[in-house]
Amino acid sequence: MDQLAQLPDDFFVTSSQFTKTVYRDDYPKLDVTQRSFSQKGKVVVITGASQGLGRKAFAASFARAGAKAIFLVARNGTELEATTQDLKKINPNVSVIARSVDIRNEITVRSLFADIESEFGTADVLINNAGSGKSALPIKDVDVTDFWYDFEVNVKGTLLMTQEFLKLVGDTKPATIINITSAAAIAILPSTSSYSLSKLVQVQIQRFVAAENPNVVAVSLHPGTVHTAITKPAFVKFSKDTFALAGGVAVWLASEQAKFMNGRYMGVNWSVDELIERQDEIVAKGELLMELQGSFGKSQF
Repeated sequence: MDQLAQLPDDFFVTSSQFTKTVYRDDYPKLDVTQRSFSQKGKVVVITGASQGLGRKAFAASFARAGAKAIFLVARNGTELEATTQDLKKINPNVSVIARSVDIRNEITVRSLFADIESEFGTADVLINNAGSGKSALPIKDVDVTDFWYDFEVNVKGTLLMTQEFLKLVGDTKPATIINITSAAAIAILPSTSSYSLSKLVQVQIQRFVAAENPNVVAVSLHPGTVHTAITKPAFVKFSKDTFALAGGVAVWLASEQAKFMNGRYMGVNWSVDELIERQDEIVAKGELLMELQGSFGKSQF
């Protein structure tokens, strides 16, 4: 942690910079009320919606973008009521349905999607935001139960939500899945193995979803470094990204403009304008995908 104290407060932004311009707050391109970003008529499902990013970034931004209905999913039903009130102030016309669900439990997840089908027939956007970083020790010292808990939430929970969403959506209806992952998924940070590895699985899940479901856009989003109730003291000085930035990027990813990001990883700080300008390059070169580096194939020898 002493090493962190020596780093500039924008270290985690600049060290993973993919576009020339980077942002730490929302900007005109991310105006979620613009017509091209409209979520009118869409049913949005958000996990981890009782606090932090789920509540203040994703739920709030999709309400501003005119979503028809937002399903708020979390284990803490009491805190979901506060999120519901927030959204009603932002958009009195949005239908807000709060559900207390343990996403690790197959029965409760199936019940959630049965309710969605019963009330709205289908869904359009899934944001897998719920996550866990319980384990924080080197691999040789880690408690296996804590280590595996992170996989239960970050991997099993994401899998169950994704599976039921895909079944509900079917094979032809356009839909979007956004996994809220982390820059830790693509880096080796000592004492974060369970969190990093489980987030890496989330990234790769999206590649499978994209490959197996032509009607679905599946993206992994690093939401930035945002100051929340669970931010560790050593990371407070880095936590200058805003909820509005993360929420705006998520709404953009659910728009027609972002289809080229299918199966890919994105950092919330990257310029959306520049990504659009570079979309042909990104697709042609297979950029923003997790790949093993090296030269492979018999023909090279």
